[in-house]
Amino acid sequence: MQSRYVVIVNVALMGALLFMDTGCRTKAGGWRWPWQKDRSTELGSGALTDPTMLENFDVANVTDETGGLVSGARFEDTLQAVQGINLAPVYFAFDSYALPPSEVAKVEQVAQHLLQNMSHVLVIEGHCDERGSNEYNLSLGENRALAVRSYMVNLGVSAERIQTRSYGEEKPAVAGSGEEAWRLNRRGEFALFQR
Repeated sequence: MQSRYVVIVNVALMGALLFMDTGCRTKAGGWRWPWQKDRSTELGSGALTDPTMLENFDVANVTDETGGLVSGARFEDTLQAVQGINLAPVYFAFDSYALPPSEVAKVEQVAQHLLQNMSHVLVIEGHCDERGSNEYNLSLGENRALAVRSYMVNLGVSAERIQTRSYGEEKPAVAGSGEEAWRLNRRGEFALFQR
C-alpha cells in the first residue's frame, strides 16, 4: 500500500513539474506561459515600460492630462497644408522618447511660430529606426510625438492645435542601416496646416 502511495505522489510531482516547465524562455531570459505573447523583444532598455500599453491604446481617442483631444479628426484630411515654412526635425536617442536638451530649441521655435500664427495648427509625426518590432516602433513613435506635444503645451500652445501621428519605422528619412541612418530616422517631424 505504501509503495502505491509513493508512486502516486511521484506521478503527481512529475506532472506538476512538467506543467510548470511548459513555459517558454523569452529572449530576455525570463519565463512566460505558452498562451502569453513574448514581448521581450518589444521592450527595450526601459523607454516603454508597460507591455500592455498597446492592447489598451486607442490612438483615435487619446487625451492629455487636461482632457484635450490629442488625436482624432485629422488636420491633414480637412485643412490646407502651409507651404514655404521648413521646421527642423527633432532627433531622439535610441529606444527613448525623452526630449534631448540639445533639441529643445527646435521645439521652442515651432511653439513660438504657433503662438505668433494663431490660424496655424500642427501635426507632430513620431518616427523610429528599423530596429524593434513594428508594434513597438509605432508605440515609441507615438510617445516621441506626445513628448514634443507636451513640451509645447507647457510653453503655452493650446492642446487643441496640436495632433500627433506615429509612423514607427515606416517612413525613414534615410534608407539603410547603421548608426548614421538610424540616428536620422529617430525623429519627430512637424507639419503645419492652416485653419
